[in-house]
Amino acid sequence: MDNRATYQINTGFGSPRFSRVELRDIAISILVLALSFTLIYASRHNRFIMTAFERFFGEGALTYVGLFLLCVVLVVISFLLHELGHKFTAQKHGLWSEYRMFPAGLIFSVILSFAGFLFAAPGAVVIRASQMDSKTNGLISIAGPAVNIIFAAVGLVGCLALNGNVAVVPFYLLASLNASLALFNLIPIPPLDGSKIFGWNIGIWIATLAVAAAEFIALMKMSLYYTL
Repeated sequence: MDNRATYQINTGFGSPRFSRVELRDIAISILVLALSFTLIYASRHNRFIMTAFERFFGEGALTYVGLFLLCVVLVVISFLLHELGHKFTAQKHGLWSEYRMFPAGLIFSVILSFAGFLFAAPGAVVIRASQMDSKTNGLISIAGPAVNIIFAAVGLVGCLALNGNVAVVPFYLLASLNASLALFNLIPIPPLDGSKIFGWNIGIWIATLAVAAAEFIALMKMSLYYTL
């Protein structure tokens, strides 16, 4: 009698599913990327950010713990939800899709963060399909930047509503990170999302790029401050 168990991952594909390997890769990517962001924001060049945390936690270790926890939230919202946008859209179309981390990318992100450089290539959603038309590929690709555009808008609204208050800092970081990610990923160069959206529908690509660019420019032109 054969007692070996057989396990099937992502059966049905039509609803959101995660494998153990995928959950492990997601957890590692979040923690490593959050550490990289903490190192960058904690540098001397980001006093606007650090002064806000020192205001609440003092100048001790709690400041960095609070900053790290905020970075975890930012990574989940900005990077993880971007990738899950791709994943869930692919699964909705009946395709196998799982997130996989890039170990080399994660290592480089930590190393470069010590020098104050942001290198965010934690991983990507892997999709397996025997064939995929340009529309399906475009819809899957646009889901990620769409998430970033939405949260960049949330960040901008928060910046406008809380400008002059120390609470503007988390919204500034949310807007900055998501606006940058949306704009970068819409560049029409493979393997970025923009190349697939451009190949599917140039009009939709132009409209999406225009919104992302408008958010980025609005943030750059916004004069932010707070009074301690």
